[in-house]
Amino acid sequence: MAFWVTTLIFVLCGVIASLILRLFCNKGPSTNLLHFTLAMTATVCCWMMWAIVYLAQLNPLIVPILSEE
Repeated sequence: MAFWVTTLIFVLCGVIASLILRLFCNKGPSTNLLHFTLAMTATVCCWMMWAIVYLAQLNPLIVPILSEE
């Protein structure tokens, strides 16, 4: 459940970022496309980093071994 909720939060952040760029950075079609591409790339990269770390903690590759000393 938490994975999909946080994914939705990242999607909303991407939409808000694109709306803010559309409102405040209106300098031409090619510049707008560049700004939109950069915002979406940053959002996707941040989501991927979060998802990889989150999923790695759910199923760790190295299982800790407890020693009784």
